[in-house]
Amino acid sequence: MTAFDELMTFQRETQALAQVAGRLGWDQETMMPRGAAPQRGEEMAAMEAVLHARRSDPRVAEWLAAAAPADEVGQAQLREIKRGYDRAVKVPADLAKTLARVTSEAQGKWADARANEDVAAFVPVLEEVVALKRQEGQALAEGGDVYDAMIQDYEPGTTAAEISAIFDAMRPELVDLRAAVLDQPAPKGLDGRFDAGKQMQLAQTLAEAFGYTMAHGRLDKAVHPFSSGSGLDVRITTRTSETDPFNCFYSTIHEVGHACYEQNIARDYLLTPLGNGVSMGVHESQSRIYENQLGRSRAFTGWLYGQMRDVFGDFGVPDAEAFYAAVNSVHNGYIRTEADELQYNLHVMLRFDLERDLMSGALDVRDLEEAWNARFASDFGYAVDKPSNGCLQDVHWSVGLFGYFPTYSLGNVYAGCLYEALRAAVPDLDTQLAQGDTSAATTWLGDNLQQHGALRTPLATIEHACGHAPNHSALISYLKTKFADLYDL
Repeated sequence: MTAFDELMTFQRETQALAQVAGRLGWDQETMMPRGAAPQRGEEMAAMEAVLHARRSDPRVAEWLAAAAPADEVGQAQLREIKRGYDRAVKVPADLAKTLARVTSEAQGKWADARANEDVAAFVPVLEEVVALKRQEGQALAEGGDVYDAMIQDYEPGTTAAEISAIFDAMRPELVDLRAAVLDQPAPKGLDGRFDAGKQMQLAQTLAEAFGYTMAHGRLDKAVHPFSSGSGLDVRITTRTSETDPFNCFYSTIHEVGHACYEQNIARDYLLTPLGNGVSMGVHESQSRIYENQLGRSRAFTGWLYGQMRDVFGDFGVPDAEAFYAAVNSVHNGYIRTEADELQYNLHVMLRFDLERDLMSGALDVRDLEEAWNARFASDFGYAVDKPSNGCLQDVHWSVGLFGYFPTYSLGNVYAGCLYEALRAAVPDLDTQLAQGDTSAATTWLGDNLQQHGALRTPLATIEHACGHAPNHSALISYLKTKFADLYDL
């Protein structure tokens, strides 16, 4: 075997173990008995110790130095392996293991604190997570910016300054458009209660309508919806609310976007560094375009209206056009995952600024709730009513995902560019969506982006699909056109 062959064999085993660790995380959120949390923390720590040892194994450096890839794919494999190795050797093994244990336990404590509206109960473990993540960030940064180092785990090649520039350009346009929309009468919402079992039935129909392959996946419920896995085993979760079925349906479509990206990556890349989505920003571009540009379109909601009438009967919305307005209603709300397209990015910008301050030390964990509430009131014009609608609503910080939040808005920016290119490539898109047929759209995304996995860097992945470098203007143009039409601006 050549050095390249030996490296790839070793890497496939590492990737397989990482998938097992991911399955432990999926089980913790869906099936695990609540009392098992301390033991699961130890199990996760043990798996992380094994994975860290493999990822930082000195032989990887030797193989990288000796490997001679034969083509573009081989070069990309080495690029991704080297990036992972360079990161792994900077983080002490004991720190990696401790982080895995603490964040596993913190996830359960966050869920309990959220259920009990008890920030004080969560503060001690979040302080521990933040302290450990600062240590990790300092090790990775090697004297540079800690938060920039953390972003590399989710959006390689991007800096906080670059993200800030995008957000600064977007914010005033979003705020002005929101003000204009909120001056108009709000559309009528849904009436009645919606059986959770029937919601899950229709959620599965939606998942399959967007191309999710149930033979290689499953749909379950969790406190915070997520997608897990890659290749031949990609699982999704959603959640239900008896008064708000849109929460279930659009969470499902969102996670299906993530899952289809993973399911559609070329099988040749299975259990290799190229066999995953290249970044969370690119991943979010798939979940957001599925959920919003396709799933909330006038054409598709017309079909969904009929499906909901079949399942739930009369729910107080007279016709498909009124249903389209209800799906896209711009309204006051606290929850990021339930936010309308227009205000969603403002929720992300709030978190981006707060987590940067947490990592820099400018914000103490004990002051987080007060800082969150003050910023929310400033940005949205009304007060947070309870912690589960404020700083306890997201799972991310409990599990140590600092640097993740800005990728949600980067994904929206990328999705805007992809949608522009998709509409040019599929002129009769609306006709197909009106029949509940997403295949032309999802095939285009599969061919132009998803199948390539991590072959290219994040920006190059989007540029390859769109034909140009990404920028935020396509997203802003899409939002202005859509909401001007909806609200007669």
